[in-house]
Amino acid sequence: MAGTAGAPGRRRPINLPVGRLFVEEVITECRKRGASRVDMLAFEFEMGLFPAVLDEAKGKGIDLTPKYIPAEVFDKRAVDRGQVVFHDISFIEATPRYAKKDKDTLQIELTDFSVYYTQGAMDAAIANLKEGKSQVVCDQGQLYKLNKDKQGVITRDLLTRHWTDWVDYWAVDFDYQSRKEIIKVARGMGIEGHLPGFEPIQGELRGFEDRWTGGYIFENEWQSFRTRQERKLELITAPHTYTRAGRYTVAVKVIDIFGNDTMTLAPVGVG
Repeated sequence: MAGTAGAPGRRRPINLPVGRLFVEEVITECRKRGASRVDMLAFEFEMGLFPAVLDEAKGKGIDLTPKYIPAEVFDKRAVDRGQVVFHDISFIEATPRYAKKDKDTLQIELTDFSVYYTQGAMDAAIANLKEGKSQVVCDQGQLYKLNKDKQGVITRDLLTRHWTDWVDYWAVDFDYQSRKEIIKVARGMGIEGHLPGFEPIQGELRGFEDRWTGGYIFENEWQSFRTRQERKLELITAPHTYTRAGRYTVAVKVIDIFGNDTMTLAPVGVG
């Protein structure tokens, strides 16, 4: 499920990821209105959208700040307690490592994971922090724990000394586009159904049919994750051998220490 908010006057159905065309519409509207900054909130962003689109927006004078909408927005208790935090987007770098003597075998190495900087987050957290309390905040791609004692003295403890400290779990699908996501829908109805922003289909609906959503199912073929007993994270997969030569799309999924899910695609050729 995905959707957007925060862009001036622009909303979309919650089952569609934010894509390049929508971002370009938002940038165009900002320029028309003379806005120099826009926040874009979404449950999901189209893969491969960042970081290029951020640079393009900046080149047009727009400070675009994309953030993920957390699941806590549906929890009234979390909302009432002020526990809803909109997390910055992340970027995965994954590198294929081919076997020297076997053209059909490769490994995927996780080589970088970064969280985009949110301007002013540190200053705002310090200003709102009460005496005797602490808060975790992201600043310039690093995670800090702020502590304010009863005398009002603030200390900062760095929690992420290396990019790997952000990663809690990662997994790989070596042939991501091999299994389409198929759902059953009433005949004559789009995959979106009766979601906000769409007019209901008029007339009688007869039976159901299979419909491709346009997406694919991620199949976990390899994974590495931290446990309380084992904090070490494997950064390269076990060797994977393809049975046929050709081009494949590898999907790499990372879940960070906040529970946010990020995925990237890497094309590979074997044989």
